[in-house]
Amino acid sequence: MDRTQYGFEIRRHALIRAMERGVTPDMIEATLKGGTIERFGKRNIRFCKEYKRFTVICVDEITGDIIKIVTIETRRH
Repeated sequence: MDRTQYGFEIRRHALIRAMERGVTPDMIEATLKGGTIERFGKRNIRFCKEYKRFTVICVDEITGDIIKIVTIETRRH
């Protein structure tokens, strides 16, 4: 999947969850630009990137040429 052909839209819910979980905007951007991509379902993907304290997971939905970030999760090591 070529992520450069899509635009990104971050939902309000995702930003709230990121703040609650200690994920900074820079971490979100780095995860979307350089994280691994996992597809699940017909229109859903996850961008995952490991950091020192935890892994950031951006759960997304593809709608046309837009990737909507629905929520942001963390997974402790």
